[in-house]
Amino acid sequence: MFGETAGLWLAVIVFGLYHGVNPGMGWPLVVSAALMGNGRANFYRALGALAAGHFLAMASLLLPFALLASLIAWQNQIRAIAALMVGGFGVFLFVRNRHPRFLARIPPSKLALWSFLVAMAHGAGLMLAPIYLGICRADDPDIGHRAASELIARNVGVAMFVGFVHTAAMIAAGGSIAYAVHRWLGLKFLSKSWFNLDRVWAASLVLVGAVSLAAVLAGGE
Repeated sequence: MFGETAGLWLAVIVFGLYHGVNPGMGWPLVVSAALMGNGRANFYRALGALAAGHFLAMASLLLPFALLASLIAWQNQIRAIAALMVGGFGVFLFVRNRHPRFLARIPPSKLALWSFLVAMAHGAGLMLAPIYLGICRADDPDIGHRAASELIARNVGVAMFVGFVHTAAMIAAGGSIAYAVHRWLGLKFLSKSWFNLDRVWAASLVLVGAVSLAAVLAGGE
């Protein structure tokens, strides 16, 4: 049980690091804010806004699943639905491989809003849903004996912590790259080293959805 839980938490961190490294999730905007403003203060302000928007996106998608997870009798069905949603969204991103145009119209002063919307558009929180549901299941083998109110409160707390850990990993990775570009590597590195991980992300969604669905089906046998 401990090994399963540790593996799920590791997945939360790994996907956070992946989001941080992906330039499409916003670290170049942090570099831009630092260069256009007064350096370090603007850098950390932009990084904080990026983190706030990303965390809110995680929370807004995980909270409904936190409430649904209290329905013990339907736990396998809920996990299966979450897995299908993740995999289906990955297929959608493969078919429609471009960023929503409205994101380009959000001014740099509203970086938290941009971060929230881009995380939603990429299905970042959706990716965490089956992992979060697995954590809830793995952490508490006696979950059926809890009162509904206590169970909901616990699930919400776990959802918030999953969102926090994921966002912390994302900001650690993205912030480190942004700091290195701002202080040492410069814009020339950014122009020569831009990389797009959208296809990899879409494949990750499909993979996580498939693995989660397989785990549900195996557990139901």
